[in-house]
Amino acid sequence: MKKTLLTGDRPTGPLHLGHYVGSLKNRVLLQAQYDTYIMIADMQALTDHADKPDWIKKNVLEVVKDYLSVGIDPTCAKIFIQSQIPQLAELTMIFLNLVSVARLERNPTTKAEIQQKGYQDSVPAGFLCYPVSQAADIALFQASCVPVGDDQMPIIEVTNEIIRRFNHYYGSGCFIECEAITSSTSRLMGIDGQAKASKSLGNAIFLSDSAEVVKNKVMQMYTDPTHLKVSDPGNVEGNMVFHYLDAFHANKDEVADLKAHYQRGGLGDVTIKKILIETLNTLLSPIRERRAALTDQICLEILQSGTEKAQHTALQMMKNVHALMGISYFKS
Repeated sequence: MKKTLLTGDRPTGPLHLGHYVGSLKNRVLLQAQYDTYIMIADMQALTDHADKPDWIKKNVLEVVKDYLSVGIDPTCAKIFIQSQIPQLAELTMIFLNLVSVARLERNPTTKAEIQQKGYQDSVPAGFLCYPVSQAADIALFQASCVPVGDDQMPIIEVTNEIIRRFNHYYGSGCFIECEAITSSTSRLMGIDGQAKASKSLGNAIFLSDSAEVVKNKVMQMYTDPTHLKVSDPGNVEGNMVFHYLDAFHANKDEVADLKAHYQRGGLGDVTIKKILIETLNTLLSPIRERRAALTDQICLEILQSGTEKAQHTALQMMKNVHALMGISYFKS
């Protein structure tokens, strides 16, 4: 039997190149090797966007279009909507009893996001607890493998801690621990060089960006502020153009030559930016073409099919949970 893989995204805007190198590229490579579930985490999106349900609903279809356009195959992967699987909310409630508030507050990923969003002492309870919801997602589908970025590794730790505690209390015949599958590419920085590429920070190149938009964003990229003349030696460390060339240019020897030339002087920022523009548009052109052929109706049909399959799995698993916990009251 194939191992199960689960991954997903919050529908809080279009997906970008950081998502592509951090997870999407891996998903396409792995989808046929595993029993693959890909979740649109609309409930988790509400943890910090509770006032925007219509916006989240609209983004669900946009995220599906991004999935399909990069090569996610719905005959291999079951793409489903989190809110349509009520068993996930039920298991989250059970799991909340197996982890302390102090443990959730120590999560470095959550702490960083709380600081970034400026919550201070006004953290929504749902936001603090969304790692528990993620643990329920992973556990309910018996996912042994979860593709994540480096910044999401604490989620895997919390998940396994909760699973171990559940198995200790109720028996080990239900949930299995999971392991992370990380990308070979380090976290992609934003075009401003100040933080990782992010939808909320507006410093990302999106998979759905037109060729002209990509060009404009690359031309705004942070390079080396001391590289004032073409003849000046330049720094490649912290230079976002080279950061993106490392991540996306197919010819690594050519990138190494460009770095050496830039460091000794004689290579201008505009020249390397033009090379990056061509590199990114070569990658994104077929993605744009596939996306243009997708309709909302096609995406809804794929979502319905995937959600129905996920629902079947969820129902069976929660029967096992109820039996282990002794909370089955009526004959079915």
